[in-house]
Amino acid sequence: MESSTTDAGDKHLESYLTLGLTVSQSKKGNTKFPKVLSLLATYLGRSVQKNEELLGSNGIKEAATIFHGQKVPDLSIQLYAERIFKYAECSPSCFVLALVYMERYLQQPNVYMTPFSVHRLLITSVVVAAKFTDDAFFNNAFYARVGGIRTIEMNRLELDLLFNLDFRLKVNLETFGSYCLQLEKHAPVSPERLPVQVHRVNGSKDLSYSNSSADEFCQSKLVSYSSQALQGCS
Repeated sequence: MESSTTDAGDKHLESYLTLGLTVSQSKKGNTKFPKVLSLLATYLGRSVQKNEELLGSNGIKEAATIFHGQKVPDLSIQLYAERIFKYAECSPSCFVLALVYMERYLQQPNVYMTPFSVHRLLITSVVVAAKFTDDAFFNNAFYARVGGIRTIEMNRLELDLLFNLDFRLKVNLETFGSYCLQLEKHAPVSPERLPVQVHRVNGSKDLSYSNSSADEFCQSKLVSYSSQALQGCS
């Protein structure tokens, strides 16, 4: 059993290096972001665009979820992912796990990832991945400020994702490696910009991550939490 696990890890080692998954916690203060962020952003952007075309051409009625906002955020998926990585200080592998969780969530009938839901799905999936796999993590009040949402909404999003995943968060090495290869195949020249739609979906308020005071708050908390990250939900 141990031999097969090692073989699976070795087989995907090149992908891990390409995606920047070997970045250590001590080196994450660097200005350079791991490649997995841009590849994930492009993968999600293409999926969103494909879903928009599918919903528009076939007249399929989309089921609104708790992850749907009222309008498309101004911040691109890549900049949002980079913001999460910068302030949440999670390991790069959390973004691969996040993709696994997102696609599992989207297996529900008539649930599609669109420009209105992709940002909330991303922040929530990364938070769940960080809590499951990283040694230390912040509380939901902090993650909410990073994601531009209220703490109460962050709590609800997390619970909704967990219950829809049936709390099955474990991902074996073979599955993890296959998702890494899948991301590599979508290597872009530059991430695609999502088209802005004019219709609205009731339910959630708009993301407000562009607030400079929120950035200052996150930065100050990173300094105060540098010795020991807060754990658990607020």
